[in-house]
Amino acid sequence: MDRQTVSSSNLASIGYDPGSETLEVEFSKTGKVYEYYNVPQFMYDRLMEASSHGIFFNAEIRNAYPCNPL
Repeated sequence: MDRQTVSSSNLASIGYDPGSETLEVEFSKTGKVYEYYNVPQFMYDRLMEASSHGIFFNAEIRNAYPCNPL
């Protein structure tokens, strides 16, 4: 999955596959990548449009969707 670099102190890059509703997040401090499952397109859109990607991610996605490290 291709990820887009974002300007965030917590997140380095974000990718999304609309077919499987999978969100892929690379964390800037650790370099680890996690996949979040069953994330609707509108949540990805809101994340990418947020003034702070990290704050939105922590508030709306981190504990709301199942995930696994890659």
